[in-house]
Parts: sequence; structure tokens; C-alpha cells
Amino acid sequence: MLRIDFTKNTMTPAQKFRAALEAENPLQIAGVINAYAARLAERAGFRALYVSGAGVANASFGLPDLGFTTREQVAEDVRRITGTTELPLLVDVDTGWEDPAETARAMAAAGAAALQMEDQVDMKRCGHRPNKQLVSTDEMVARIRAMASVRPGVDVLILARTDAAAGEGIDAAIARAKAYVAAGADYIFAEALRTLDEYRAFTNAVSVPVLANITEFGKTPMFTTQELAAVGIRMALYPLSAFRAMSAVAEKVFATIRKEGTQRGVLDMMQTRDALYEALDYHRYEREADERLRHKK
Repeated sequence: MLRIDFTKNTMTPAQKFRAALEAENPLQIAGVINAYAARLAERAGFRALYVSGAGVANASFGLPDLGFTTREQVAEDVRRITGTTELPLLVDVDTGWEDPAETARAMAAAGAAALQMEDQVDMKRCGHRPNKQLVSTDEMVARIRAMASVRPGVDVLILARTDAAAGEGIDAAIARAKAYVAAGADYIFAEALRTLDEYRAFTNAVSVPVLANITEFGKTPMFTTQELAAVGIRMALYPLSAFRAMSAVAEKVFATIRKEGTQRGVLDMMQTRDALYEALDYHRYEREADERLRHKK
């Protein structure tokens, strides 16, 4: 399998994303909630990362994923993540915050490689919840055209998400996806599909790479990369897998400390100090700090 050393080239973030997509089929994209999680995903071998709207709302602000976060709040998380890794970052920009062109400029300036924008109304909700309300195809097309209007000056990729399958059916969702591609979308995100046959229908009908959202506890089964590849899916997204695991362990640790008055019983759940330092390259930074101190004397 082709390996890409992103640290030894001058590719733009969007070019890195395209290269990652060519190197892996389907490209596994790891959801990360902060810069440290991004480092861990990179160490695990992922070639691309993702910032979800739910991740920002839940982890950074303790809010549900209902469109409460702002463009600048998401951009700040993006800057922190792209500041610690060279891996290309796909960013969930919800519905574009009423100005998709400005959103594209802001996120590209923060280091984003690609932007995921959806066809829900502004007060959006999780794609695996009921009662989703969609804008018209024409309105979503206008959003995509606005975002695409910043190119070629701003090198950013557009991943158009359609939530139409749940309420309008697969045929309508595919029709929307085709219109989104014609408007300038580089990739399609088919949300909350339930079967491999539905994914196959999408990939057979759409001329650009299609992403499958393999989120836990939702409408879509946890298909393997082999199953997805067999029906033509080019990207597999795991938006909140690590966050859910971190949260479950944190709940257990907090409850144990509170109940037992000590953390001794949950040490085996914890990352060691040495492992943390290794992930952060702590000792290199410490040596550099010591060297600066010596020069000041």
C-alpha cells in the first residue's frame, strides 16, 4: 500500500486529502475532539482526521449537536488540531453558518483540507435522529455554489452531505446528490443509510467518491472496510468512536474515585505518564526548554 510522508512535502491540506484518498480504499477517517486525540490517531496510522459538529458541541462546550456552535468556535478547534498534525482534516461546518463562502475562507485559513456541509435547515440535528428538516435542493445547491465560489484562490474540498434518505427515500437522496455534484461538490456524504445495497445504489449513480458514516448506535450498521469497498464506498468515517470510549472510561473513573476514595482500582484504564510523554514528544520539548534556559544565563 502506498505510504505518504506528509511532513516532507509542501502540499496544501486539500492536496494531502486527495493523496490520502488515493493511498487507501476506503480511506478511514478518524474523528478527533481535540489536538491530543489527533496525535493519538496519527500514531495509530490514520491518514486523515475529522472534526464533527457534535464533537465540538459535546466535548468543547457540553452542548447537544443542535447548531449552537459558531463558525469561530469550530475554527478555533480546527486551528488547534492542524497546529499539531500534518494529517489532512475534514471539518463539519453544519449548514455553512448562512455564509458558506466566508466559512470556506475561515476554515481554510485555520488549516482545514475539506468541509462537510449538509442539506438540513439551520437548526440542524444529528443525522441519526428523527424529524430532520431539510432545505430544498435549490437552496443546498446555492450553498455549495457559494462555498465553491472561493476557489481556486482558496484550496478547499467540498463534501456535500444529504440527509434525505430518511425522509424522502433513496431515489430522492441520490437525485439531490447528483445536483450537489453538478453544483461543485467534490464528494458526497450519504447519511444514515441502512444497507449495503443502498450504498451500492449511491456509488453506482454518483460520479464522485462517496463517504459512509460508520457512527455507533445509529441507523447505519457497523460495516467493515471490506464490505464498504465491495459496494464502492471510498471513505469510511468514525466521527465519535474515541470520544465515546473516553467518556465511558471517564465516567467509571470519576464514580470509582468518588465511591472508593482512591483511583487504585482503575489504574489499568489509564494511560501512563510515560505513554503520555511519548505521545507528546515531551522529552524533546523539555530538552529544548533546558537549552533556552542555558543560553539565557
